[in-house]
Formats: sequence, structure tokens, C-alpha cells
Amino acid sequence: MNRRRLLLLAAPLFLAGCLNVKTEPIEVKPIHITVDVNVKVDRALDDFFGDLDKKSATIEPTKG
Repeated sequence: MNRRRLLLLAAPLFLAGCLNVKTEPIEVKPIHITVDVNVKVDRALDDFFGDLDKKSATIEPTKG
């Protein structure tokens, strides 16, 4: 009786080793990201310092 009960409990464990699981391959696609932050910052700095550059071109150095 105990042997039969042990066999019934152990049978699913032995059958579980025969299972076969098929997995699909993972597809990795490239990601294209365009970053325009540098261009915007560069333009903003040109606009900000452009006025200062124009002023500095008109000022003549003093003779000392």
C-alpha cells in the first residue's frame, strides 16, 4: 500500500521531466532617437551672446 502510494506521488515528478517548452526568439529592433537639444541651446546662446559680441566689436581698447 505504501509503495503504491509512493509510486502514484512520484509518477508526476518523473513525467514532468519529459515536458518540452518551445520559446520564440526575441527580436531586438534598433531604436532611432533624434536629439535636437544641443542645436536649440546653441542657438539660444548665439542669440544671447550675439548682442554682447556686437557691442564688444564696437568698443576700442584704451591706450594705457
